[in-house]
Amino acid sequence: QVQLVESGGGLVQPGGSLRLACAASGHIFRIYTMAWYRQAPGKQRDVVATILNSGTTIYEDSVKGRFTISRDNTQNTVYLQMNSLKPDDTAVYYCNAARPGYTFWGQGTLVTVSS
Repeated sequence: QVQLVESGGGLVQPGGSLRLACAASGHIFRIYTMAWYRQAPGKQRDVVATILNSGTTIYEDSVKGRFTISRDNTQNTVYLQMNSLKPDDTAVYYCNAARPGYTFWGQGTLVTVSS
């Protein structure tokens, strides 16, 4: 079992930045692929950024060059640095931990981009 707790969401103006954090506990963090998903009102939950246990990163096209995912295996934490935020980035952001046969979700943190 893995428990995931997100933090760092909030209200930010267009063009601003936020840093989300996801603290994991309960299992061997470093073996998991970690990812950030987001779900806007009335839309499906989609992956935004993924970081493998090797450190390889993968980004959804709309966030490339603006978002950076990173992980600190000593602190069991994954981060999402979000820059140049746009109103379309408004969503609940969820942390995900996965390995074959297992997937875990956090409770989500709301990011609102508005002037």
